[in-house]
Amino acid sequence: MIKTILFDVDGVLLSEEHYFDASALTVWELLISSNYLALSPEKFKTKYNEAEIKSIREQVFKNDNVLKLMKSRGLNANWDMIYLSFSHQLIHLLSQIKDTEFEKINKWCQAPINRETLLEIGRVLSNYHVKMDFSLFVEDFTRSEATKQELLGYLNVLAKEKLGVDTSIFEKGELWSICEHVSQEWYVGDENVLASTGRPSVQTGKRGFLANETTLAPRDRIDEVFQFLTASGFMIGIGTGRPALETIQPFQHLNWLKHFDVKRIVTADEVFAAEQELSEQTSLSKPHPFTYIMGLKGKGTSVGDCLNTALPIENGEEVLVVGDSLADLLAARQMGCQFAAVLTGLSGKDARSEFEKHEADYILDSVLDLKGIL
Repeated sequence: MIKTILFDVDGVLLSEEHYFDASALTVWELLISSNYLALSPEKFKTKYNEAEIKSIREQVFKNDNVLKLMKSRGLNANWDMIYLSFSHQLIHLLSQIKDTEFEKINKWCQAPINRETLLEIGRVLSNYHVKMDFSLFVEDFTRSEATKQELLGYLNVLAKEKLGVDTSIFEKGELWSICEHVSQEWYVGDENVLASTGRPSVQTGKRGFLANETTLAPRDRIDEVFQFLTASGFMIGIGTGRPALETIQPFQHLNWLKHFDVKRIVTADEVFAAEQELSEQTSLSKPHPFTYIMGLKGKGTSVGDCLNTALPIENGEEVLVVGDSLADLLAARQMGCQFAAVLTGLSGKDARSEFEKHEADYILDSVLDLKGIL
């Protein structure tokens, strides 16, 4: 009998579309802006209209096929997706100058890549006629069976193959942090970026998408679902890859926060803080079950207690995870919980076959259908 329900947010309650838009704009900026590689600084601006954003996203993510591949391999965090896309394109650009600039490429690949390094790479690239090619992503990563965080490590394999250098720099590090910060500039805008990241904007002038969230069903009907669950005695919580600002603020605006104990709203902030506590670099993002384990136990629980929780958990059949991605399903499976897949994520109803293949306990057209299975 289900007693606890833990919700993902993106693709379940709120649309991911603005996140994917911001992700595409981030990769685009890192490639063309004079703050980074400066391939086409004259094309960069901080305010694009909807048609321009759509065009950039179609180009960068090849009509979302790049995103779908990453999602199908269990990669769930937008920051990881941005980093993977940009780093792959960086390797492709460097491959076009390796015959004449191998010494410099080898030097760049032996130390963490920071913004100064990107500016230096950009200055060298400006001496050549290099071309971006986003279509190579699916081609290159289809050749690998890497999943989840292994995808980041596969960048080192591609660097060896395409550049001829032995390196281990393409893991989470300084370049990943640059990608994250630019992404936050686009998503939360000038007003919130310092609170979101603890760092000021490199590029000001961005309005942000935060105040323009889209719900995946009428807000009042989702509110009714939360009312039904709490009135029926279910404990509910959130386990999301969103930062706290981008979770709490929309929930307040939508008047949903009143239904939740904030100790059971676990976000990327808690995951990052937990990762910082560990002595060795370990990713606790989904599909690692940490987010949902802390959501179940509450934010007062120590990182050690969460990580030392025996899996599958005791009475796992009493916990239902509601998500839209393979990463959510894999986390639920490790916990021994039930899983309800909703078909409102990136792939929409096309995701049904994937969830059937992985034997999701329930497959719902919308989070509104949750009442029907309880």
